[in-house]
Amino acid sequence: MIRNFIFLSFISLVGLAGAADRPNVVVLLADDLGYEDIGVYGGPVKTPNLDGLAAGGTRFATFYSGCAVCSPSRAVLLTGRHHIRTGVYSWIFDETQESHLREQETTLAEILKSEGYATAHVGKWHLGLPTEKIDKPTPDKHGFDHWFATGNNASPSHENPDNFVRNGEPVGEIEGYSCQIVVDEALRWLDSREDKEAPFFLNVWFHEPHAPIAAPDEIVKTYGEVPGKKGQGKSAAVYSGTIDNTDCAIGRLVAKLKEIAPAEDTLIIYASDNGSYRDDRTGGLRGRKGMNWEGGIRVPGIFSWPGKVKSGVVATEPAGLVDVLPTVCGLLDLERPEGVHLDGSDISPVLTGNAGDFSREQPLFWHLQKARPIVAMRAGDYSLVADPDFELSESNMFDESWIPAIKGGNYTNYQLFDLKSDPNQTIDLSAENPELLKKLKKQLLEINASVMADGADWHLD
Repeated sequence: MIRNFIFLSFISLVGLAGAADRPNVVVLLADDLGYEDIGVYGGPVKTPNLDGLAAGGTRFATFYSGCAVCSPSRAVLLTGRHHIRTGVYSWIFDETQESHLREQETTLAEILKSEGYATAHVGKWHLGLPTEKIDKPTPDKHGFDHWFATGNNASPSHENPDNFVRNGEPVGEIEGYSCQIVVDEALRWLDSREDKEAPFFLNVWFHEPHAPIAAPDEIVKTYGEVPGKKGQGKSAAVYSGTIDNTDCAIGRLVAKLKEIAPAEDTLIIYASDNGSYRDDRTGGLRGRKGMNWEGGIRVPGIFSWPGKVKSGVVATEPAGLVDVLPTVCGLLDLERPEGVHLDGSDISPVLTGNAGDFSREQPLFWHLQKARPIVAMRAGDYSLVADPDFELSESNMFDESWIPAIKGGNYTNYQLFDLKSDPNQTIDLSAENPELLKKLKKQLLEINASVMADGADWHLD
């Protein structure tokens, strides 16, 4: 036993020594932000700080969320696995659902923590928090030393939220706007770290522009008329103002990161959890949030790490949140979780100027039981979608009694699109390409079967 303790201690010391040479990792995630919202993607919102990250790094012309709604997409980001494998079928309502990110999953935070990183999560969580009736693991059970979070949205809106919890303790009402409050917490944590020499993983998940929305009047008025309180929820100006305000908060955080260490010492990743709920912010793509059309799942994707990730590059290789964990492992030369099937791929060759060396391990795949289409797959330039061949109840909130139907369900009405020539998915090519349809359908069903085999049976617990 003593010999084993000495060996494990030696391994820990080696890991800590190696960690000192590794970059800090920061993930910035917007909530319901569309493909065409921010400036660098041709959107109407002034986002100089995000535009700067893109100019100094690589942005993807085609980047995908993990799902068309929030909770599943966040599970995909943290694990590199399809969300159903991780226990998350749809957006989570803690008061009535057992569903949550299973504690047995290996998260990016756990991988980095094992390598000597300090870890913190600030902002929206929405992967399950305990209630008086249902116990669920908190972010510290998923690898975060410090956490400051809300379950779902900032409540009652982005302005003066009252539902943040810090390390298990409710905070009460906080004056200000959610994005700035979240960055305030990030800055406090960065200043209070015990070991300033250790690298850190900072997971920053904003609430904006998820409804109910709010932003400072002085920002809103640059995008249009400032509405009364009753009109804020549908105001394009307020919506844009929340994104602008978030960019300002990101600017504060980036300035702090540069104060702590040279830019070359920090990897920053930016994306959104799903597409916008506004049809005018999806870049003309078909569908919106909650749909497995391109408008519901395509989002911005930016990677910045000066000296390592190529700067000023617009990558044409499709990628997504499912690739974040394997890619961070690839960039930092870390081992992937052992014995775990990852649905994402390591896109570090694309980021480092060696795109010709990249090959995706399996097609990108989406499933959302109430979406139409219910499944989607991207293989090369082609998108294959299908509808369910089964019925669920009328409720839009996920019901765990649906799980047997979901796991055993079949699909129908397959449609095939060439996204290179038809990114808006207007021309179904399935009838004129039967062999390609057969091939892609086989791939989709194989991935689907693998995912469903791992799905949690919350209805039995």
